[in-house]
Amino acid sequence: MATVGHPPVEANEKPKWTPGKIALWVAISLLGGTAWSVLALARDEHVNAIWFVFAALCSYAIGYRFYARFILTKVLKADDKRATPAERLENGVDYNRTDRRVLYGHHFAAIAGAGPLVGPVLAAQMGYLPGTIWIIVGVVFAGAVQDMVVLFFSMRRNGRSLGQMARDEIGPVGGVAALVAVLSIMIILLAVLALVVVNALAESPWGVFSIAMTIPIAFLMGFYLRYLRPGRVTEVSLIGCALLLLAIVAGGWVADSSWASAFTLDKVTLVWCLIIYGFLASVLPVWMLLAPRDYLSTFMKVGTIGLLAVGVLVAMPATTMPAFTDFAFNSDGPAFAGSLFPFVFITIACGALSGFHALVSSGTTPKMVAKERQVKLIGYGGMLTESFVAIMALVAACVIDQGLYFAMNSAAGATGGTAEGAAQFVNGLGMAGVSTSPEALDAAAAAVQEESLVSRTGGAPTLAVGISEVLGGVFGGEGAKAFWYHFAIMFEALFILTTVDAGTRVGRFMLQDTLGNVAPKFKDPSWRPGAILASALIVAAWGSILLMGVTDPLGGINTLFPLFGIANQLLAAVALAVCVTILCKTGRVKYAWVPGIPLVWDVVVTLTASWQKIFSSDPKIGYWTQHNAYKDALAAGETSMGPAENVAQMEQVVRNTFIQGSLSILFALLIIVVLVDAVRKSINAIRSGRISDTEHPAEESHVFAPSGLFATAEEKRLEAEWRAWEERQDPTEVRA
Repeated sequence: MATVGHPPVEANEKPKWTPGKIALWVAISLLGGTAWSVLALARDEHVNAIWFVFAALCSYAIGYRFYARFILTKVLKADDKRATPAERLENGVDYNRTDRRVLYGHHFAAIAGAGPLVGPVLAAQMGYLPGTIWIIVGVVFAGAVQDMVVLFFSMRRNGRSLGQMARDEIGPVGGVAALVAVLSIMIILLAVLALVVVNALAESPWGVFSIAMTIPIAFLMGFYLRYLRPGRVTEVSLIGCALLLLAIVAGGWVADSSWASAFTLDKVTLVWCLIIYGFLASVLPVWMLLAPRDYLSTFMKVGTIGLLAVGVLVAMPATTMPAFTDFAFNSDGPAFAGSLFPFVFITIACGALSGFHALVSSGTTPKMVAKERQVKLIGYGGMLTESFVAIMALVAACVIDQGLYFAMNSAAGATGGTAEGAAQFVNGLGMAGVSTSPEALDAAAAAVQEESLVSRTGGAPTLAVGISEVLGGVFGGEGAKAFWYHFAIMFEALFILTTVDAGTRVGRFMLQDTLGNVAPKFKDPSWRPGAILASALIVAAWGSILLMGVTDPLGGINTLFPLFGIANQLLAAVALAVCVTILCKTGRVKYAWVPGIPLVWDVVVTLTASWQKIFSSDPKIGYWTQHNAYKDALAAGETSMGPAENVAQMEQVVRNTFIQGSLSILFALLIIVVLVDAVRKSINAIRSGRISDTEHPAEESHVFAPSGLFATAEEKRLEAEWRAWEERQDPTEVRA
């Protein structure tokens, strides 16, 4: 941050291959290959869950070390001598140079929402192998690539939002379609994420108290790093972690005390609390609440998943779910309807590829990156971490009893909501080796101190049971299952809530960019009136949908989650199309395959799913078929149908399916327009051979920061040089 005569701003050390390093990577490759062989070839016997951990970690290590490095150096040509927007435009509100470790935590917390927890659990109904392959292979070649490349391109354009980049790069027609699609999809995604939080926290004083306490803890951490002890990241991390653990333990005390009623909130009250919190998180300086709270949440997110991985390695549970179930080859799954292709990819969503991540990567994060090479850790590494969350969620779902799994994930209309009805339904599925009894289902509920686990759909309760099964077997035995179950429920709510607050701020940036096309003043994210107005509009939009969801007599998650999966993947198509277009326009056509291959796959999968949801004649799959069935039943004077027990609920189904069907058509058409225009723009750029670059002109950097999670020897040496140099400077000669 000095003007002249400062030490170097980048480390130029090149990795050297030594016999030890070569042996290490050979060992990682062999271990990963063995794990994949076991998972792929095992059929008749149960598979030990440790092979999932080895297959994932070895694949991630190879992808991060080699493929991510190739993209960073060859495709993106990252340059630490070039100043980032966080350095050039630092204002302490949105543009704020942030320690890479804190930013990694913030970014991971912001992207990791309901998807990697819920999607893999539901996808387990088709067996463990399809989901495992997509989660691991998909993230290495698609999800992590998208996150890192979008982050880099946005950073080079002063933190421009995805929608605005689409308008700038693709053109007015495709750009406007992208802006409308991105903003509308964003609102749906935020509403669904918030709905999962509300469902998890409703009537739960333990969860509400613990999560509420993360807000004052975050304020303390923010002011501590900003004013009390600047730069003391390790110190404040220990303080924050200790206070977070205290808040979790205290939540149990509160739940058993006279204060419990004050923290026992109904769904509507929770909605208003989330709306107020989302607004504040969007308008307050990022260092004050959003970044430290997300960083704090990362301790619990990564810590819990790491603890689960340790539990798997110690307990070595075997999967009860086979590689493929009968539902992988038909469309009659009780957890969700649809065939393996394309619906397993849509259902898993965020664990492998997520369009929502592109919004964060072009929202808060690019305005906080200190050095360009850090995008590998933050973008690619952050997504690998989320993928590991998805693998652990899949493992947790696959190690519990299959009879319990299907009893929990079958709708109340099928099970009747009772243990007797659920046992009868599960035993009637006709799956080899899958059976249960009312006594077994009641015993499973009693073990976690719940009245019933029947038809606890949505994935989150199933994951909590799986976590309690693994961790209870290692830490505390059978008597600790109830603690681990409720701990997991609270963990899931905290996990998802951090996506809602960061997503609201990203939505504010997007709306300001969009309004800035009419009123240029809005393009300045530091303009407080614009920030407040845009935040209020975004919160009002997703808040109104959330209110409709929690008051839906059939449960809003049934209406919104399928739409969430498709919309999320369509959003990824927009992000990847923008990346391909930028590479073609800037003369890097030979590398367009890097985002191009996942783009083609995503488009094929997602538009196939959209087609089936719109036109399928199966009422379990097709929106309009279900819509017409209920509409005709009402016209015929029927007062109940399927899970709808009265006329009001039947009318609600008609409205919900109309909304689903209409939005699915709108989203698909908008994405097609974007893709056609992107292809046209890319072809024109290739034919003309002209370079068209919308990046901000390069400016020299005057700061230094390590690029990886752990500083190398050379980086530590440079850090010491900078500290010594800064101590010798006259304050008047140093600019912040």
